[in-house]
Amino acid sequence: MAKGRPSTVFFCNECGYESSKWMGQCPACKAWNTFVEEPVGKTARSGSTGSVRMSASKPTSVKDVSLGELKRYQTGMSELDRVLGGGIVPGSLVLVGGDPGIGKSTLLLQVCRNLSSSGHKVLYISGEESLAQIKMRAMRIGEFEDDTLLLCETNLTDIEDVIRHNRPEAVIIDSIQTMFSENITSAPGSVSQVREATNTLMTIAKSLSVTVFIVGHVTKEGTVAGPRVLEHMVDTVLYFEGDRYLSYRVLRAVKNRFGSTNEIGVFEMRTEGLVEVPDPSEIMLNGRPQDSPGSCVVCAMEGTRPMLVEIQALVTRTSFGIPRRQATGTDYNRMNLLMAVLEKRLGLKMSECDAYLNVAGGMKMNEPAIDLGIALSVVSSFKDIVIPSDMAVFGEVGLLGEVRSVSQAEQRASEAIKMGFTKIMMPGANASALKNLPADRIIAADNLRDAIKQLS
Repeated sequence: MAKGRPSTVFFCNECGYESSKWMGQCPACKAWNTFVEEPVGKTARSGSTGSVRMSASKPTSVKDVSLGELKRYQTGMSELDRVLGGGIVPGSLVLVGGDPGIGKSTLLLQVCRNLSSSGHKVLYISGEESLAQIKMRAMRIGEFEDDTLLLCETNLTDIEDVIRHNRPEAVIIDSIQTMFSENITSAPGSVSQVREATNTLMTIAKSLSVTVFIVGHVTKEGTVAGPRVLEHMVDTVLYFEGDRYLSYRVLRAVKNRFGSTNEIGVFEMRTEGLVEVPDPSEIMLNGRPQDSPGSCVVCAMEGTRPMLVEIQALVTRTSFGIPRRQATGTDYNRMNLLMAVLEKRLGLKMSECDAYLNVAGGMKMNEPAIDLGIALSVVSSFKDIVIPSDMAVFGEVGLLGEVRSVSQAEQRASEAIKMGFTKIMMPGANASALKNLPADRIIAADNLRDAIKQLS
């Protein structure tokens, strides 16, 4: 009998869906041209088909489960601790993604330094750099303790042996795309290898109560390379955002089993590494022009942290038949929707104008509470009206032109007052509910027409 070809399976690069044949569109995530062919090994199955297997596992009543106290230890970086939900949970698996050169390795090397300084044993495993390269970056960051161990290895079997022998409290894997298992015949970085490597590291983390940080490459779309199942397997997914040519970076949690996914951490890249920014509002408003049409300060919420950012708009007559629209730092479709509301409800002829919108400082804001700031900045540029430099605004705008209430209005207004703003424009429903703020600083707006009248 002729020997058959090695068994192969097709995987979806986006979600990890498995198929016995190639398909143009993934039936699970609906992505096109994402299937790749990879060989798989045969899995031995114990027992006969007709036998009944007795499981050793038994269900437990939810009342009998003891939570105990969730112990955490600090990373030495309060911004990172905030994003993680209060610190590192032993036995957790954390995925850190971001563009090349954004500062992922620098951040985790600084975490190694802080943990070893506080008495924790740390193992940094690199599959991309040599020991000399890691040492050069470490010298730029500062002095390291003897409890910081370095290893250049990509074989998962050897890595597991080193971890079990040294028993560190935290392990950094840089990066998951370079790791490979000898049990899988495909190349490192493939769907099978990434999934097998993540599963092995998850077993190590849970069985030894070791915290494992995984660095993941990102695709051109900004998502972690490899199967989407990678994000489902880990406990926490952190994304490092920002322009590599600018100094400020934002660390955002998109998944966290031990805390909120709304918190962000702000860092500044300097020669000595990443430095925390405890007051982002002051940094984001630094250099803001005074008495310039098209500029408006809005107060957004990132988790429990209020943040003031400047929204800039430029509206000008188009030179072509079709007007051009562009939004940086916020949702492009939301900008078009708000401009349609302004044209319909206020009679502004926006259809004949190019419009450009920018959130200054490189931040990305998609919260509905910035709607009022976007609308006012567009109107300010269109009518050449100057929004007072001591005014901050927030509020959601509906399709009928009404300004709807938002959550945590008191925290937003308090942050604006702390930063020196004397006027805070907000939805009327929020203004009537505030009791602890000076009434002379609050400007209520029930709709866009009322809000624009307050500018004149």
